Amino acid sequence: MHVWAQRYDRALDDIFALQDELTMNVIGAIEPTLRQAEIERAKRKRPDSLDAYDLYLRALPLAFTAMPEFMDQALPLLQQAVAIEPDYAVAHAYIAWCYESRHLRGGLHDESRAAGLHHARLAIATGGDDATALAVAAFVIGILEQDYQTAFNAFDRALALSPSSAQAFGFSSCIRAWAGDSPTSVEHAETAIRLSPFDPLIYFPYGGLAYAHFFAGNFDDAANAASRAAQSNPRFSVPCVLQAAALAKLGRIGEAKATAQRLLALEPTFTISSFVAANFTSSERLGLLAEALRQAGLPE
Repeated sequence: MHVWAQRYDRALDDIFALQDELTMNVIGAIEPTLRQAEIERAKRKRPDSLDAYDLYLRALPLAFTAMPEFMDQALPLLQQAVAIEPDYAVAHAYIAWCYESRHLRGGLHDESRAAGLHHARLAIATGGDDATALAVAAFVIGILEQDYQTAFNAFDRALALSPSSAQAFGFSSCIRAWAGDSPTSVEHAETAIRLSPFDPLIYFPYGGLAYAHFFAGNFDDAANAASRAAQSNPRFSVPCVLQAAALAKLGRIGEAKATAQRLLALEPTFTISSFVAANFTSSERLGLLAEALRQAGLPE
């Protein structure tokens, strides 16, 4: 089966660096394909024969949408998994992500935020050797608590364990952008995209790119990255937020308003005030986004 191919034109002055780059890119490209094969295997099994790993795999494609209605379907599967294996770090991490999604786009309820942080911390405490658990938990802590140092430490541990983890680089790109570190955000996003161009979570590094470029005032690049994120996951509403904002800042108001309508079709309850109330970055950066979203015609 042909999975991935890429041409490399490099000088041979450092053959070992080239060897490392090739290795990382091959692993990054193949890993999502193997993961998808495991997901399909799990989905074919009878529910009453599933073990914790199978429950986790069944939850993944639901969680990968990043939309609350699907996250709510993933959550009981993951909760069953940790009932079987209480120290199942990566399942705790995805439970945390489900609660994060429920919190941000389900009313900003304190109990969902608390549950998300509880499971994220459990994932970090029990997942010291699991790069995925660390990366997902770091993302949740970064967005729900803005505890950037804890998040960055967990990302660093994840990447030390798995230097080719596109997921860790992609999630890191979002948190770095929200923390105001646009250069590192762009670097991590581009690394994630290069490592795993067909990853089902590639909309995260594209989203990180869109945030980083928007906050840096590079609105054309932000609009393009947001468009790629939306194409990668058409059911996810956040790329439409970023694309509408970037287009508005470019003065392309007609396109911004059309994108705003796509956003409302995906998330009918979206308002600018609820988006700002999520408080995932500085008030200055949120204010810049809010101003652009008003220009795009989104409801206050």
